[in-house]
Amino acid sequence: MTGYPTVPPHPSFPALEREVLDFWERDDTFVASVEARDPGKDGANEFVFYDGPPFANGLPHYGHLLTGYVKDVVPRYQTMRGRRVERRFGWDTHGLPAEVEAEHQLGIKHKSEIEAMGVAAFNEACRASVLRYTGEWREYVTRQARWVDFDHDYKTLDLDYMESVLWAFKTLWDKGLVYSGFRVLWYCWRCETPLSATETRMDDVYTDRQDPAVTVGLELTAPGTDLDGARALIWTTTPWTLPSNLAMAVNPGVDYVLVEPAPGHERHPRPEGGDGGAVRGERYVLAAARLGAYARELGEEPTVLRTLPGTELLGLSYVPPFDFFAGHPNAHVVLAADYVTVEDGTGIVHIAPAFGEEDKVVTDAAGIEAVVPVDAKGEFDARVAPYAGMQVFDANGQIIRDLKEGTAPYVHGVLLRHETYDHPYPHCWRCGTPLIQRAVDSWFVQVTAFRDRMVELNQEITWVPEHVRDGQFGKWLEGAR
Repeated sequence: MTGYPTVPPHPSFPALEREVLDFWERDDTFVASVEARDPGKDGANEFVFYDGPPFANGLPHYGHLLTGYVKDVVPRYQTMRGRRVERRFGWDTHGLPAEVEAEHQLGIKHKSEIEAMGVAAFNEACRASVLRYTGEWREYVTRQARWVDFDHDYKTLDLDYMESVLWAFKTLWDKGLVYSGFRVLWYCWRCETPLSATETRMDDVYTDRQDPAVTVGLELTAPGTDLDGARALIWTTTPWTLPSNLAMAVNPGVDYVLVEPAPGHERHPRPEGGDGGAVRGERYVLAAARLGAYARELGEEPTVLRTLPGTELLGLSYVPPFDFFAGHPNAHVVLAADYVTVEDGTGIVHIAPAFGEEDKVVTDAAGIEAVVPVDAKGEFDARVAPYAGMQVFDANGQIIRDLKEGTAPYVHGVLLRHETYDHPYPHCWRCGTPLIQRAVDSWFVQVTAFRDRMVELNQEITWVPEHVRDGQFGKWLEGAR
């Protein structure tokens, strides 16, 4: 080592890091690397690097630091190739993540508290909150040896940035691609806002959840036939939607059975306690393929009175489980739906169109107008008086008890089974609240009108790795809604 007398045998790497960073700062090396390269005519020699900006209302985590290296390598490489690469750091300051964090800091639980506080005052609190950790971010990123321009950063709250977004939106409006619609969307009752399809497909949105599941018998009206008075069995994991029931659906291609419980499995007309059960003297209708799943209630060998195709059930009327919307125009009939399966449940689907996307398509075609007795906070309104003011998930227990007891004058459904159902369920990615499906008035962009053009342009993009073009991203474009 005699040729390198100045190299210490045990170097201090933190000291070396500090020395390099201090030199870059004194020398203004990053700025010089940008200014030394001409942008060219109309920016022909520029390489523009769009860096998705983080929120500054929280500290950077491992994911930010890991991707930061990639975001530094690409611009450095292009700089070494002679391109002018201006790397302005950015801050995402809009959207519900910013608002939710400000709500936590202010101790706000509901939207009404924001309205009482005043939107202007709340906006100011959000503005202060969202830039809280900009200094820490600058220190972290600089310590990574990443070259970015913090002095000329951009913020999505900057007026020129907001105006550019509004210009883009107005361009869509001028082309007739923006419309108002009443549709069923995943909805966060804590944030009081719907979520886009993209938001509900984000990582970690679905988490395991246990919900109550009920099987309820609804009395069919078919005078002059053996189906008159029989109870069609519906199964649902959202008992809170039963007060809003407006239809039932069957699959026309599925076989159904009219059955009587096996001897010894009948119970009194209203079972006392327990999870419900078959009622003495009553007949039930369900998919033939699901009969075995109800051996506990109907017996191992129930009496099959006859088998009938799903088409025979179409158009039949029935008595709804609750009478809150009895007499609703065109409602409480059996409809056809190809999405009805016999993989679980009873093969007969309960339909509350305001709380199911596919359900609303079926009832819209039948001329049944959806009812939404659930307000923006996810609470029942006065149209379902016994549960008014109750949050829908909290109302599940009372609804099930009412069905089980069957003594309330507004209850007409009979509980056959009450169980629990474990399944992946979507939660709000901003606040962690379990979502509900709810029909809302909202604004939409008619993406399908230019979807083919997006798919075409995607083929001109160089993706790294290459399979993303026709894989995850390409398939997302092809299915854009």
